[in-house]
Formats: sequence, C-alpha cells, structure tokens
Amino acid sequence: MDKSDRFSNITEEINNNDVVLFMKGSPMFPQCGFSAAVVQILSKLEIKFKGIDVLEDDNLRQNIKEFSDWPTIPQLYVKGEFIGGCDIITEMAQTGELENLIIPKQ
Repeated sequence: MDKSDRFSNITEEINNNDVVLFMKGSPMFPQCGFSAAVVQILSKLEIKFKGIDVLEDDNLRQNIKEFSDWPTIPQLYVKGEFIGGCDIITEMAQTGELENLIIPKQ
C-alpha cells in the first residue's frame, strides 16, 4: 500500500471538515489529559469540530503521526492545515491566535 492510500481516510476527514481533532477518546469522553485540554479549549471558544478517536484504530493512530510528522496525539487541523498539539493549541488560545485563525471576522 502506498502512502497516499494509507493516508486517504485522514486526508478525507481533513478536507471535509473545517476543524478536526485527532484525539484519544471522544469529545464527550476524552481518554487523556492532553486531549481533554484541547477539547475544553475548543468548547470554551464555541468552536465546532470533529473529534476522531485514534484509540479505535491502531493503524490510524500510527498513520496520523506519520502524516503530520508529529509524534504525539492530540493533533488539530484547521481548514486542511496542521496546527499542532496540546501545548501549541493552549498557547495559541491564550494569545487569541487560535480564535482568530478559526472564527471568521464579521
């Protein structure tokens, strides 16, 4: 299987959803503190997002790390672009950069 086939489901999710969080657990029941922190940030900012549980699929769990070249979960994508993990999202939320990135100006 070539790389594009392995990543096709990841690419599809990222292309079909403005905000996607690859996480451990679900938005309602995060399974790690880092995933829970990012869910809390997005929820506080009232940002709609799709949460994808990497614990349900070992291949997905490994492939998302290779796809982004980022070693940890959670991973946030906005409008097709990889933004980062928990530390980056937390910092961006504190500075207002995350909200500016996601929420369109009126």
